[in-house]
Amino acid sequence: MTKIKCDCGHVNPLGTFLCESCGKPLQKQDEKLLDMRYDGSARRSQTYQKTIIDKIWNFFSSVKVGVWLIIITLSASAFGTILPQEMYLPPDAQADTYYQKQYGLIGQVYYILGFHNLYGSWWFIILIALLGVSLVICSLDRVVPLHRALKNQGITRNSSFMKRQRLYSLTETELSEEKRIQIIETLKKRRYQVKEENKNLFAEKGRFSRWGPYVNHIGLIVFLIGVMLRYVPGMYVDETLWIREGETVPIPGTEGHYYLKNDRFIKEMYNSKQEKEVFSDAITKAGEGMVAKNYQTDVALYERKNKNLPGESPKLKKLRNGTIKVNEPLKFSSYSLYQTTYKEGELDKMVFKLIVKDTGKSFGSVSIDLLEPKSNYDLGNGYKVHLASYLPDFYFNKDGEPSTKTKNPNNPAFVFQIITPDKPNGEKSFVAIQETIEGSANNKYKMKFDHVETKNISGLTVRKDLTLWVLMIGGVIFMIGVIQGMYWQHRRIWLRSEDDQVLVAGHTNKNWYGLKKDLQKVLMDTGISEPTDQKELLKENRSA
Repeated sequence: MTKIKCDCGHVNPLGTFLCESCGKPLQKQDEKLLDMRYDGSARRSQTYQKTIIDKIWNFFSSVKVGVWLIIITLSASAFGTILPQEMYLPPDAQADTYYQKQYGLIGQVYYILGFHNLYGSWWFIILIALLGVSLVICSLDRVVPLHRALKNQGITRNSSFMKRQRLYSLTETELSEEKRIQIIETLKKRRYQVKEENKNLFAEKGRFSRWGPYVNHIGLIVFLIGVMLRYVPGMYVDETLWIREGETVPIPGTEGHYYLKNDRFIKEMYNSKQEKEVFSDAITKAGEGMVAKNYQTDVALYERKNKNLPGESPKLKKLRNGTIKVNEPLKFSSYSLYQTTYKEGELDKMVFKLIVKDTGKSFGSVSIDLLEPKSNYDLGNGYKVHLASYLPDFYFNKDGEPSTKTKNPNNPAFVFQIITPDKPNGEKSFVAIQETIEGSANNKYKMKFDHVETKNISGLTVRKDLTLWVLMIGGVIFMIGVIQGMYWQHRRIWLRSEDDQVLVAGHTNKNWYGLKKDLQKVLMDTGISEPTDQKELLKENRSA
């Protein structure tokens, strides 16, 4: 690309409208005051506009695009809070039917659009990625030319540059050596870095504050990287585990590497006679035995020895016993198991007797595990029971046919095929809680409900977060950028002596009042006029 050479001899990149060295305007500007954003340096988005890469770069370098991406992301996040996320649904609820049943058409649309699992949906991940791309390109498009301009800025500035600064003064006087030394000493006392060239001065302090917004961007980018890492397998786990007493199950999120056995569940309640007086009012209001003192799960942690073939039972190695209490998780490897809830008296097994319908004579009983029911039960002497169908959560669907809502045994129902010596072809019997429907009125045998066995269930939360340190680093970097840009300002003062005239100009990225006070102190007792605020003069002239 063609370079632009200034009268001072400095060669500027194409697109620069203020010389990086002397500050002379390289393009016509209608405004009285110079636009000092990025010190007039060339930005890629305003220079290269031909190829498809240039157009993509220019699109994402726009602040408006970044703001809209933020608005869309925040709006989507807010909309995702209208209805509960899938992870917070009841344990026996199925997302594909729950939202439509509970919330009607709105719930159905909510599910179809993927808002039920918002933060894991593909389009939300893409939205976060686009926001990260926008932050990176916006930062590079501005920070690179700004760094180049601040690095190359000269000491002797063009008179037209100084005249078009917001703070400016011209004094018809000669700058003596004594006054020049006095000005330099005062500037250094106020912590300015002073440079000299042909009796011209350039004083600067707080340049690092200009990088505050870009440090913010770096912090946000690191934070977004941490968010994206949560979708990488093995980096983040937040799963719910329901486990019955005596049951051994693989721990979700561990890829079947760890197993957990529920030895027993314990619940303790406050008793007004045994507790201190401070608890008595709460116990009285809630009722005796209604205020939980503690609930915990005693568990055994196992590790799988090796990979199993399909259908092969895992070989487990016991690691240790442990107790999971509220706010006292069981920690192992990078995982933590939290006690979050429980269910008491949940159905575990149902026992039926095979009897003669008319006489009630029994031929034995069948115990059905509601979680892992067998298909066939042999009672001996030629009496067999075949479980033809099992509906864990029985109901009649809209077509009037028996079906199941969930896989949890909330309302179990069974279809039995009864085979006896005198009925080799078998008789069918449909049995639900408090209901038995026989396949034929001529049935001789039937399955009679005998009793039910229950167990307590512990609700645990499995958590693993290897991205937390990335999120914390991003947050710390962001706060450093906020402090850096909030409590410091980039202040610059130029002083030029020519033809018995002294030109003084000043610029800051914010806090103009503070810069004015500095200039008052620096020019005090020097005979040089204090710079006036030309922006205020422009306002007065326009109003007049």
